[in-house]
Amino acid sequence: MPLTIPPRSETRSGAAYLAEGAGEPLVLVHGVGLRAEAWAAQIAALSATNRVIALDLPGHGGARPLAPGAELPDFVTWLAAVFDDLGIERASLAGHSMGALIASGMATEHPERLDRVALLCGVHRRSPEARAAVVARAEALRSGHRDTAGPLARWFGTETGDPAYALVRGWLETVDAEGYATAYRAFATGDATYADVWPGFARPALFLTGALDANSTAAMARAMAAAAPRGTAVVIEGHGHMAPMTAPAAVNAALATWLTEEAAR
Repeated sequence: MPLTIPPRSETRSGAAYLAEGAGEPLVLVHGVGLRAEAWAAQIAALSATNRVIALDLPGHGGARPLAPGAELPDFVTWLAAVFDDLGIERASLAGHSMGALIASGMATEHPERLDRVALLCGVHRRSPEARAAVVARAEALRSGHRDTAGPLARWFGTETGDPAYALVRGWLETVDAEGYATAYRAFATGDATYADVWPGFARPALFLTGALDANSTAAMARAMAAAAPRGTAVVIEGHGHMAPMTAPAAVNAALATWLTEEAAR
């Protein structure tokens, strides 16, 4: 049975979001090329205990884009402004892929506004070779070359029969080209921007990835968890970069446990 998607709303500054449930706020930020509906399974499960707010990245879904050339700190500023627009003083924050980098920026720049943070399939200090490859893809996007086959292969591997595959392919084919290119460039160059935050982040921090994710690797998740005083690493066997969509039960269980951890000691 298809998951029910709540109606899309918009803040005064042009941020778009889906919201469901009541209780302590849980903010979700997706990755490049996707949209808030990527969190459908998490909205359905976690709205039973929390007010779940899934945002569209700027230039994705129904959200206004940031200026071309925006870098990762600009996306962090955008997210802090969304918190202001929605009247959120403090929240639990989970980000996937590019959303994970933005979450690490919030943990750095605005830790007082977070009860806990979760990075799902987040990159951390890419190798020079990996960085060169992702920057080349960002430059190709900026030059107008839209490639859907490459991201689908990296994100899903052989999981092409999963219903999520067709959804993501449709989003990649229709995402605003300029908004996508801007976000991807920030993603490509931002893997080390906030990499030093974790030793000083004293609240619960979850680092989850798929065992088959060749870019947001299990080693990266474990390294970040080891650096954080209250870090936990979770690796979903048999899944890759799109684990929140392809392995929702396992991801939701990890998030539910993380949400019950005491924010402050």
